[in-house]
Amino acid sequence: MRRSRFTAYVTSLLLAAGLALTGAMTAQASQLAAGGGYVALGDSYSSGVGAGSYVSSSGSCDRSTKAYPYLWAAAHSPSTFDFTACSGARTGDVLASQLGPLNSATSLVSISVGGNDAGFADVMTTCVLQSDSSCLTRIATAKAYVDSTLPAQLDKVYSAISAKAPAAHVVVVGYPRFYKLGTTCLGLSAAKRTAINGAADYLDSALAKRAADHGFTFGDVRTTFTGHEICSGSSWLHSLNLLNITESYHPTAAGQSGGYLPVFTSAA
Repeated sequence: MRRSRFTAYVTSLLLAAGLALTGAMTAQASQLAAGGGYVALGDSYSSGVGAGSYVSSSGSCDRSTKAYPYLWAAAHSPSTFDFTACSGARTGDVLASQLGPLNSATSLVSISVGGNDAGFADVMTTCVLQSDSSCLTRIATAKAYVDSTLPAQLDKVYSAISAKAPAAHVVVVGYPRFYKLGTTCLGLSAAKRTAINGAADYLDSALAKRAADHGFTFGDVRTTFTGHEICSGSSWLHSLNLLNITESYHPTAAGQSGGYLPVFTSAA
């Protein structure tokens, strides 16, 4: 009996010590991420299109002070912060013009890219203006691209990041589902909305796999956006915006702060 109690006591002490060590390591990792340089790469979902408050010097890249990279940097004060994400960027654009700030002192990198490569804008244009069958056909073409071509393009980008910033913790940030299903909603048909959500899941799955294969962390925003999709009544995404067409189907400021920032903060 005494031995059992003693064993249980020792086990409890070891468990407590292990939890304390884990907490200390997590805190240390966060401090390291904040203490080194942070570079934010990617497309419009990282630059903050749709959130407003654009930095004038960013031009057509539309970098927003309400985008999650800017918000994270303001809260954590990394030693350096370079925000090179740009609206419309594809994998080739990231390679050509966004990697300059990366170096051996970079401790944290975020990136969202792949949606434009897969034809995101054309998919939405087709689905808004054409029939259900045309929408589904265009989505099938996008999925085929995700299967056949996108993985190699992502590999080039991810390998280049690792080569230029070998000590960095890299967070690959995904895309939300656009629509809340099962509700009465004006605009696209239920078939189109379902197919578009399925395409987002398909792309996120591909991104998560490539991220894991490179030892990167995948930040899945679909959970935080649940209940805040278009047609939810509390949307964190713009629907079709005829006054500013480029903001259509992009996160609002609330989507950046409530949808993206918590996921990135946890993953960083």
